[in-house]
Amino acid sequence: MNQQYTFDQLVAIMRKLRAPGGCPWDAEQTHESLTRYLLEETYEVMEAIDEKSPQHLKEELGDLLLQPIFHAAIAEESGDFTIDDIISTLCQKLIRRHPHVFGDLEIKDSEAQIESWEKIKKLEKGDERPSALSGVPEHLPALMKAHKISEKASRVGFDWEHADQVFAKVMEELHEFEEAWAGGDPTRMEEEMGDLLFSIANLGRFLNLNPEEALRKTIGRFQKRFSYVETELLRQGVMMQNATLEEMNELWESAKCAERDSKF
Repeated sequence: MNQQYTFDQLVAIMRKLRAPGGCPWDAEQTHESLTRYLLEETYEVMEAIDEKSPQHLKEELGDLLLQPIFHAAIAEESGDFTIDDIISTLCQKLIRRHPHVFGDLEIKDSEAQIESWEKIKKLEKGDERPSALSGVPEHLPALMKAHKISEKASRVGFDWEHADQVFAKVMEELHEFEEAWAGGDPTRMEEEMGDLLFSIANLGRFLNLNPEEALRKTIGRFQKRFSYVETELLRQGVMMQNATLEEMNELWESAKCAERDSKF
């Protein structure tokens, strides 16, 4: 049976890795050098969730947990803060932003909770966030950022009333993109494509659909289907570049059928 470790032991292991005589690579890392790993590990957790594999998810959550432990160790060495400070700050924030759980405030549903959370955040930040659109991380993926920005605009009443109005806006932007394409102006095409994508992201938000998640899952389905086509063609002794479009389309439809039947 594998030995069970505690959170404190994990922190101690990281400190030892960073200490003299520890791991040279770990000792060389900085907040900046670790940035890419934080993002990579987040997406690997999302992949494990999609796979619905508890074992894989457990492993990837561990890799993700390593990142704040790593950053805390670096900060502790420079005297900025410790892992205990991080946990204490988080606990204070959770208690402060859930007055309906830890206080006397009554909240009827999750929508009211979101409104309460935003009000408390605004009070905490004071004048640091004067705009209703403030607080959206600059480096979010574009579709996710569009979703968050339109969500914030909606909270101050800058929104459509009905879904059909948003559909109409999407079709309007599609038509404008077609016009730009017909005109052959790359700059205008880029602008209109951006407007179209933003409108689609807004539609997703309006319908409680996450556009970033929707596109990520579509990409995953495309990769699976494409791999199926490649594999089947190779099984037939045909290189993909030598297959006809009709042959590939036929296998593509077979892949979709297999997907619906959960055969791959």
